[in-house]
Formats: sequence, structure tokens, C-alpha cells
Amino acid sequence: MLKRIVVGISDMKISARASEVLVTHSLGSCLGLAAWDAGARVGGLIHCLLPKATGPDVKNPNMYVNVGVPAMIRKMLSKGCTKEGLVFRAAGCARMLGIQNQFDTGSQNLAMLEALFAKNGVKLAAKDVGGSIPRTMYLCMDTGQVTITSQGKEWLL
Repeated sequence: MLKRIVVGISDMKISARASEVLVTHSLGSCLGLAAWDAGARVGGLIHCLLPKATGPDVKNPNMYVNVGVPAMIRKMLSKGCTKEGLVFRAAGCARMLGIQNQFDTGSQNLAMLEALFAKNGVKLAAKDVGGSIPRTMYLCMDTGQVTITSQGKEWLL
């Protein structure tokens, strides 16, 4: 039986244990980003709340896409991953409650991730973003498979 390791809001976990599944719940406007390196057999999952940290003294970098995602990648590289070996899948970034205004955090989170990846020559292998549904994201450490669940349904990403 696989052990579930919960990644909370503004949290990040890295694992190399085939017996674990990283899972993050309540992806509404937040960004969930899974990374897997099949060669190193290391995976990571981050749950970012906001697109951009505004000051130099960031108490929790995992809260922000612009500093949390690079921090996760650096940590994964230190565990034996390679930039070329990492495969990324994103979920979340929804517009919850149908609210559309300048505070559309979901689209800002996705735009920040896409800008960060474009600047560094990184591509997303898959994404399940936008809309208005909440998502739960799972990263199986034995296979690197990413599964999304929402409203009683389940699909691979």
C-alpha cells in the first residue's frame, strides 16, 4: 500500500521513495506543479498560492510561483535530477466562483509559470488548468504518473 504524503497550501515535498504518493488538495486558483525525473526516480510537488513574491524577505517561498518553483527545481537537482530529465505537469489555476476581475489569481499563477518556463527553456508535458473546478493532484513515486481528481471523477495528466 502506498503512503500518502500531503502537500499543503504553500507547501512543497520531494521524494525518492517508490512507496509514496505525493498529493495536494484544494487546487482552486492555486498552482499545483508536479515534477518527475525517471532516471533519478525523484519527484516533487508544490502547491503555490500566489504568482509573485513582492519583497526580498520571503518567509515561505513555496507560497509564490516565481520563487517556489525554482526552489523546488534546485532541490530536485541536488537530489540527482537533471534539467533535461525533469518532466513537469501543472494543475489548478481555476477561476473559482466565476469571479472575473483584476484579481484573477488563477490566470496570474499560470502566466507566471509560463513566463518562468519560457525564460528558462522549460516545457510543460501536460496541464489541466483553468475552468472553475477544484482539483486534487497525485504524483505516484513508483511510476511518475500524475492523476487528477475532481467532483467524483479521475483522469491521468
